[in-house]
Amino acid sequence: METKDILKKLREDNNLTQDQMAEKLMVTRQAVSRWELGETQPNTETLKIISKEFNISINTLLGSPRQLVCQCCGMPLSEDSMISKEPDGYFNESYCTWCYTNGEFAYKTMASLLDFLLTHTPNPENLPEETRRSQYEGFLVQLDHWK
Repeated sequence: METKDILKKLREDNNLTQDQMAEKLMVTRQAVSRWELGETQPNTETLKIISKEFNISINTLLGSPRQLVCQCCGMPLSEDSMISKEPDGYFNESYCTWCYTNGEFAYKTMASLLDFLLTHTPNPENLPEETRRSQYEGFLVQLDHWK
């Protein structure tokens, strides 16, 4: 979906008129109309307000142009419910809700994350723990959080 369609659907799903949506976002009704017609798009600050107000990530608002991946554990963030939030309620599209919650990282060290992964992920090939740990570590060091 395009941003214009996402914004219109968001408004309609929340049973808002363009006037009500404009008031909620502190913009004019004409701005909402232009967004829905695809003539313009909300600026960065307005996207952040929409994101927080309607509990939808900016990536989703923009039609999911990027495949988000948790920069701590590497999990694809395919749904907004998987994306972490900052203490102020804004989405943090860099981390999943399991690695980063309320401004705190769940895994203080890579070793603690590796221990969790080794315990909770399948091992269909029955690889030795040292091999699996090495494989996971080789992947994790490529993620921003562990660089």
